[in-house]
Amino acid sequence: MSERGEPRDRGRARSGGDGERRRDPRRDAQGRERNRGGAAPRRFSEQAPSQRSRAADPARLVAFEVLRAVSRDDAYANLVLPQRIRHHRLDRRDAGFATELAYGALRGQGTYDAILALNVDRPLGQLDPAVLDVLRLGTHQLLGMRVPPHAALNQTVALTRAVVGAGPASLVNAVLRRVSEKELDEWLAELESAQPDATERDALRYSHPGWIVRALRQSLAAHGRGADEISDLLEADNAAPVVNLVALPGIGTLDEALEGGARTGDLVEGSALSGGGDLGRWSAVRDGTLRVQDVGSQLVARAVAAAPLDEPPQDSGRRPERWLDLCAGPGGKAALLGALAAERGATLFANEVLPHRAELVRKALHPVPADAWEVHTGDGRTLGTEHPGQFDRVIADVPCTGLGALRRRPESRWRRSPNDLAELGPLQRALLESAIDATAPGGVVGYVTCSPHPAETTVVVADALRRRDDIELLDAGAALDAVALHPLGAGHDGTAQLWPHIHATDAMFLALFRKLPAATRLADRRR
Repeated sequence: MSERGEPRDRGRARSGGDGERRRDPRRDAQGRERNRGGAAPRRFSEQAPSQRSRAADPARLVAFEVLRAVSRDDAYANLVLPQRIRHHRLDRRDAGFATELAYGALRGQGTYDAILALNVDRPLGQLDPAVLDVLRLGTHQLLGMRVPPHAALNQTVALTRAVVGAGPASLVNAVLRRVSEKELDEWLAELESAQPDATERDALRYSHPGWIVRALRQSLAAHGRGADEISDLLEADNAAPVVNLVALPGIGTLDEALEGGARTGDLVEGSALSGGGDLGRWSAVRDGTLRVQDVGSQLVARAVAAAPLDEPPQDSGRRPERWLDLCAGPGGKAALLGALAAERGATLFANEVLPHRAELVRKALHPVPADAWEVHTGDGRTLGTEHPGQFDRVIADVPCTGLGALRRRPESRWRRSPNDLAELGPLQRALLESAIDATAPGGVVGYVTCSPHPAETTVVVADALRRRDDIELLDAGAALDAVALHPLGAGHDGTAQLWPHIHATDAMFLALFRKLPAATRLADRRR
C-alpha cells in the first residue's frame, strides 16, 4: 500500500503555543484542549497540517469496521470481514492486509490493552470504544506487523480523523508514539516483571485470558499430552490459520482451487489449503460444491460416516441407512455428511433448533441431491424421544465454549468465561442422551466438540457411560486414522483429540459410541 506523510524530526515535540498565553497546559493558544499526556511530555503531530492524511486507507477502514462490529454488536469477525471486504471492493493484497490487521488486533487484544494501559493517562474503559479500537489497530501495526512506524502512525491517525474526529486523533497520535518507542519484547518484559504468577505471565505474552491458559494446560494433561506443550498451543492459537477447503464428495472438485493457487491437503482426501483472499471469486465456492471447512471438522464427520456398524443378519428387505446431524447449523458438516450419504444411498436428517440457522443448513445442502437429505427445525434434546431408535449414524456436534477454535474466532477468547462451562454442561449431556436414544441398535453415535476442555469432553463421556448400559465406547483414534491420509496419533483412552500445534487443525474432540442391542445388554446384566 502506498503510505504518505513521512514524519519530520521524529524526536522533536512541539509545544504548540506561547507559554505565557497558555496557562492551562492541556490547551493550545486558541484554548482548544489537546491530547492528555499526563506527566510525560506532550507530543503533537510532527507533520504540518497540509502533510497529514485525512482520508482513511480502505484496508484499515475495513479492519476498523470489523473491530467495531465485534465490540459494539457482538458480531463474529469471520462473518463480518468478507462482507466489508466486498463492500469496499478491496483487491487481493488489500484484503489480505485487512484480514491480518483485524484478526491480529483481536488475537492480541489482551497484550495490546496491557501495553496501552501503560501509555494512556486514564483507565481504558473510560476511552471512547471507537478510539480504543483504533489504538488496538495502531498497536498491532507497530508491534505485530511489518508496517513501517511512520506509516502505522500516519495512517492510523488519518483513520481516526475520518471515523472518530480530529480531537481524538491527537490522543491517538500521542499514545501510539509512546508505544512505538519500544519493541514488543521490551513491552512484554516490562509487563511480565510486574507479574509474579507464571500463568498470568503466559496470559500476557500469548494474549489469552488467564483462565483459558489454565484450562488448556489442564486439557493437554487430560488427553494424554504434556502440560509443557502449553506455549506451543498458545502460539498456534495466535498464528493466522490457513483456509481449509473441502470438495463435496461426488459433487465438487478441487480443480478451480488448485488452479487458483491452493495446494492439496495432506490430512484428508478431498481437501485443500488456501492462502485466503476473496474465495467468492471461485464459482465452485459460490455454488457450494467447494466449501470452507476446517480439516478437523472434515475428519470427525468422515470418521462418523465410516465407522463400522454392528449390523443384524442381512436380508433382502433391509432399509437404506438413515443418518442424523443433531445440531446441524450452520451446515458445514451437514453438507459433507449429505454428500457422503448420497454416495452410499443413505439419507441425512439434519436438525437445527433455530429457524434462521436451519435456513443456512438448507443452503449448505442445496448442491446435494434433494432426495438424500431433509432439514428439520426442532429442539435436539427432544428428538431422541420423537424419533427413538430410527438412525444408524448420529453426530452430535454440541454447543461448546469453542476453546478449540480460538485461532479462527479470535474474539471468542474475550467473550467466554468459566461460567460458560457450567451453563453448557447440562445442554451437552442432554443432547448426547437424545442422540443415543435416536440411534438404532448396532448404530454409531459421534459426540463432537470444538473444545478440548475435559468438562466438555472426557467428563461428559464418562458420565454417559456411567448412566447408561446400552452403549459401548469405540476407538475414536483408530476411526480418525482410518479416514486420514496418515496416522494422526490423536487417540487417548478410547477418545480422540486433535490439536492446532500438532495437527494444524482446530482442537476437535471425538468420542464414538455403539448402541447395544437389547439382547447384549441382557447378557451383560446376567454376567
